Amino acid sequence: MPIYEYECAKCNKIHEVIQKFSDEPIKNCPICGGEVRKLISQSSFILKGNGWYVTDYARKNGSNNGSNGKKTESKPADIKQKV
Repeated sequence: MPIYEYECAKCNKIHEVIQKFSDEPIKNCPICGGEVRKLISQSSFILKGNGWYVTDYARKNGSNNGSNGKKTESKPADIKQKV
């Protein structure tokens, strides 16, 4: 269940309340009875791992391998071909 934060207009206390999505928001401060308003909090939900935009598609320089987009292949110079 999500945790919602409410701030009291009378005593300025912030309350964290665990509620279902279907529950009605609280209207009064549990300490002083004043009117409360729901605060918008930063989410702790983070997408990590492969398959998310940040890791797979957000590449710098528009390339998928982090280089300048040119493929380079290195071959040893001392390999002799048999004829």
